[in-house]
Amino acid sequence: MIIYKDTVTEDEMFSDIYKIAETPDGMCFEVEGKIIQRVEGAIDDALIGGNASAECQEEDIGGATTVSGVDIVINHKLQETGFTKDSYKNYIKDYVKLVKAKLEETDPDRVKPFMKGIQDRVKLILGNFKNYQFYTGERMNPDGMVALLDYREDGVTPFMIFFKDGLISEKC
Repeated sequence: MIIYKDTVTEDEMFSDIYKIAETPDGMCFEVEGKIIQRVEGAIDDALIGGNASAECQEEDIGGATTVSGVDIVINHKLQETGFTKDSYKNYIKDYVKLVKAKLEETDPDRVKPFMKGIQDRVKLILGNFKNYQFYTGERMNPDGMVALLDYREDGVTPFMIFFKDGLISEKC
């Protein structure tokens, strides 16, 4: 499995268990998710030697909670955050500087294409700003990547957008 982490914070952002596509401009990954519902905190009796009879199939989820949402967000503990258009512009300027500095250290040939492509990508994001929900990594570091959540034309299928140059991949 490959885990994709934020280069700034090293928070897990997503993994290769999802359908991943590169955007046509090569600047981002589009990661398709699903809406899920999960019971957390429940203990499966079968794991501790329990054997519920067929006659007594009542569901006891004492202390358990049901969590629903986008699987990428839940599985990687992404945290929702909010932006106005102006605050996002300020954030993205600072974030681009951080990514550029990382690229200068690790992949200097990528700096020029990144700086050219990011301008067009940000214009596209700002043009569709009202469609997005914003998510940071688990640590909620304000310097880290903010992923964008949107829905396909069907209005049901969620997908998230992550800046490709702001990620490092780690094989597990």
